[in-house]
Amino acid sequence: MLQPGGVLNGPASCGMAVQYKDYYESLGVSRTANEAEIKKAFRNLARKYHPDVAKDKKLAEAKFKEINEAYEVLSDPEKRRKYDQLGASWKSGSEFRPPPGWEGFGSGGAFRGAGREGGQEFHFGGTGFSDFFEQLFGSRGRTARGGFGFDDVFGGADRAQRGRDVEGDILVTLDEVLHGSVRSVTVRQADRSETHQVKIPAGIGEGQRLRISGRGEHGPGGSGDLFLRVRLARHPDFEVRGHDLMCEVAMAPWEAVLGANISVPSLTGTVNIKIPAGTQNGQKLRVRGRGLPTRDGGHGDLIVAAQVEVPQSVTPAERRLWEELARNSAFKPRP
Repeated sequence: MLQPGGVLNGPASCGMAVQYKDYYESLGVSRTANEAEIKKAFRNLARKYHPDVAKDKKLAEAKFKEINEAYEVLSDPEKRRKYDQLGASWKSGSEFRPPPGWEGFGSGGAFRGAGREGGQEFHFGGTGFSDFFEQLFGSRGRTARGGFGFDDVFGGADRAQRGRDVEGDILVTLDEVLHGSVRSVTVRQADRSETHQVKIPAGIGEGQRLRISGRGEHGPGGSGDLFLRVRLARHPDFEVRGHDLMCEVAMAPWEAVLGANISVPSLTGTVNIKIPAGTQNGQKLRVRGRGLPTRDGGHGDLIVAAQVEVPQSVTPAERRLWEELARNSAFKPRP
């Protein structure tokens, strides 16, 4: 997606010039932040700017995409390592260009739709990812079918003249997975720009592709197709495991020991669940049918991981009660 002042014309051999994204600044962490600090920063910001809770929906949507993109890179050790290798190049600001050889990294980069001989370069808007991300880590402009195909070898000349398929990335929220949606996606190629209404069906999953027939590269024998590969937006409360949703829920020691009825979040509102007596730290409880929808009309589950928290400080009265419990308890955690 174009950023203000983001795209400048540059040498094709280095990819287009784009506005540099300082992902550490986006999350408000230092460049030496560890995995836990990055995750905590993302969760705090994601809760603040989640479109479901923010008052300014337009600003929240933009910020949510920005921090999702930053977390997508910094939470992945390989992507973060590559990003950090840019070194002093990060000071190039809006005139940043990817270094030579970067095109071969990851899932695509600046590969052009028609291959290496004078190919056409495609850029997208409305997908949820910036041009900077797509240039370095995405699959924008990458052919969805490459190399030598059956037609090339055995002389299917007419079909070989068909324009190549082109693949890009699209950021899909869990709410869109739950309910489905229609998104406006703009495809820019040379001096042409087309906007397509892309249907995102409920139950779509990470890595699946949405096909827009005939909107890829144009060729004498017809046009190729455009494919948008789904990347699920990170959520501050849930992690996705297939169609299941996982979340951590804090509970007091006495709730774990004695059992309790508590409320936990789900994508469709809070759910009341029973915590059985003797629940262990990290133990997982399954809530049937509260996960993401499947394409056949079913639903995955919500899996709740118990996080038993111990108070960091106690009052004198509380301390006396804990000491009495320690004297009288038959529980012995060590042999």
